This record gives sequence, C-alpha cells and structure tokens, in this order.
Amino acid sequence: MKPDESLLTSRRGFLKVLTAGGAAAGLLTMASTEVLADAPKLNQPQSKPKAGYHETDHIRSYYDSLR
Repeated sequence: MKPDESLLTSRRGFLKVLTAGGAAAGLLTMASTEVLADAPKLNQPQSKPKAGYHETDHIRSYYDSLR
C-alpha cells in the first residue's frame, strides 16, 4: 500500500512551518533581550545619592509638626 502523496507533502509543509516558526521565535527572543539590556533602568536613579543623613524639606516639616 503506497501512502497518499498529498498527505506526505502536507506533513512536510507542516514540519517546515513548525521549524521556521520555532527559529523565528528564538530570534525574536534574542532581539528583545538585547534591546532590554541596552535600555536604561527606569527604577534606578541616574546619579547615586550620597550616603548618610540628609535633612530635607519634608523632614524639617515633620520635625516642626512635633513641636
């Protein structure tokens, strides 16, 4: 019994699309990872604040509210 030729070509086509889709997904993942690595960090301040105690306006207003 000989297999149907259209069935074999549709299987091959399916496997080709499946393989190409997997490769494309891998490339997109790599590209997006590189873009994210180059992006500046949004939650981190640009300059590092000085360590130690800093009396600012909101701290002074809190101290004034205690009097």
